[in-house]
Amino acid sequence: MATGNINVSVENIFPLIKKFLYSDHEIFLRELVSNATDATLKLKHLTSIGEIGVEYGNPKIEVKIDEANKTLHVIDQGIGMTKEEVEKYINEVAFSGAEEFLEKYKDSAKDSGIIGHFGLGFYSAFMVANKVEIITKSYKDEPAAHWTCEGTTEFTLEEADKKERGTEIILHINEEDEQFLKESRISELLVKYNKFMPIPIKFGTTEETLDLPEDAPEDTKPETKTVDNIINNPSPAWTKQPTELEDKDYKDFYRELYPMQFEDPLFHIHLNVDYPFNLTGILYFPKMGQDMNIQKDKIQLYQNQVYVTDNVEGIVPEFLTMLRGVIDSPDIPLNVSRSYLQADGAVKKISSYITRKVADKLKSLFTNNREEFEKKWNDIKIVIEYGMLSEDKFFEKAEKFALYPTTTKEYYTFEELQEKIKDNQTDKDGNLVILYASNEDAQHSYIQAAQDAGYKVLLLDSPIVAHLLQKLETSKEKISFVRVDSDHVDNLIKKEEDKISKLSEEEKEKLKADFEKVVPKGTYTVQLEAMDSNAAPLIITQPEFMRRMKEMQQTGGGGMFGMGNMPEMYNLVVNTNHELISEILNTKTEKKQERLIKQSLDLARLSQNLLKGEELTAFIKRSFEMVK
Repeated sequence: MATGNINVSVENIFPLIKKFLYSDHEIFLRELVSNATDATLKLKHLTSIGEIGVEYGNPKIEVKIDEANKTLHVIDQGIGMTKEEVEKYINEVAFSGAEEFLEKYKDSAKDSGIIGHFGLGFYSAFMVANKVEIITKSYKDEPAAHWTCEGTTEFTLEEADKKERGTEIILHINEEDEQFLKESRISELLVKYNKFMPIPIKFGTTEETLDLPEDAPEDTKPETKTVDNIINNPSPAWTKQPTELEDKDYKDFYRELYPMQFEDPLFHIHLNVDYPFNLTGILYFPKMGQDMNIQKDKIQLYQNQVYVTDNVEGIVPEFLTMLRGVIDSPDIPLNVSRSYLQADGAVKKISSYITRKVADKLKSLFTNNREEFEKKWNDIKIVIEYGMLSEDKFFEKAEKFALYPTTTKEYYTFEELQEKIKDNQTDKDGNLVILYASNEDAQHSYIQAAQDAGYKVLLLDSPIVAHLLQKLETSKEKISFVRVDSDHVDNLIKKEEDKISKLSEEEKEKLKADFEKVVPKGTYTVQLEAMDSNAAPLIITQPEFMRRMKEMQQTGGGGMFGMGNMPEMYNLVVNTNHELISEILNTKTEKKQERLIKQSLDLARLSQNLLKGEELTAFIKRSFEMVK
């Protein structure tokens, strides 16, 4: 058996790093600014623990463009490097100075905010530059160093005359990447990736208007002065403790994140945990209403205040991706290019924590101010209902705050609803029947009939209601949800007593045959029922099971195979005790009978908004002829 070592050729790996490590070339600026931030934070840490005797001061990072010389400069006032350190950290590919620093000072530096991990970020510069220079001076009393490389494995390293502590990276931009010499492009990238970096970042200058003295004449023009244009907010709201912030601070930060969003968020959730992982952030509930297609990818993921992505799938449960805000965690496992999440046990733990935190916040809002919570229900319910469907743990917690509104504007938790309706809405088999409507206007007559019978009717109108009801029915015993238009009111909740029909069996058979000659086949099933004589003569209903399965199929998941594409099917319920039905039965002229059936059917269809187009035109014409 032979053993040995695998040799990795730098000549082969270097082009791969330059071309393929990062999926998007614009990432180079994020990486270089992150390195400059690390250099500054290292200095801050060493001065804070008394390791070095230099003054930290108020360092900043500067990014500037020299369009004439086609160079881009990233300058920091951080820890700097000696000639030997340049050889160690720059010339050894994938050796991370940040990792080494954190290991050396692991007891004191764990919360330093240092970003780097893989030691590869610097080489992203070669994706856009044909030549890169480093001019650096260490905090140590040693000469500055000047490193130059033109994208090969060869480099030069010599002394430099730089006097100030820190590092300047100079990128000689490729001809095909000259977009990165434009102020607007660099400004866009700095705002995108470095907007909340912990060290001030200067990009050019701006004019600041000075305040006028109180006794200045009215026509005095205010003076201006030139100041550094700092593009970032080094201390964003999520890095502070909730006790340091007021409601206005949270709203201001929301505007900072989403400057084009004009509506205030409904409420926020401040995340702050340091065990068993580190995570901070702020999530906002925007006003959502019924829209399941609300734009997702609005939550921004950061790692130590460095923007990573707005695709938080995995770390944020699917039902919460409709929220907005920021999540920041140094413990999120990223790939080498620091652009994507990697599957990891920590991700599941973080996702579970966020779910629990959101549920706790909702419970707190409900408990502390139920009236306000009820007012916001229609704007947040889609998230809560989606969560109840997709996350079992959230479903259990939601029992305490999920609301079930009625058509008369009352709001109940499920437990309260059960207690309220159990005496009147329990059927002959002991099942609690919960009546609901999905469209208050379209189902108005059915709602009215149910309310007249003394029943409570819920208004459940979200697009995922069919799935939610299925989940509730399978998780609870002896309950069923029935939409008010799925049957006539006497059949919605089956009691012991049955109404007696005025018609004999022979008359009912004849009546059914008369209707079946006129009613469109395949769409309507004629169903004779003995109802109250004051009830409607004809009612169109949709069987609960078939309609619900069809809805579930159409909204994704659930349902029976192919049912989403099936044509609509209805029951035509004929009230055998109504005077009009007796008249239709006893009409001697076949033509008149057919006309009465058509007119009655169309009236029933009209009440369900099922009469349209050519059929509606014919109905109107026929109606005018009948009232001549």
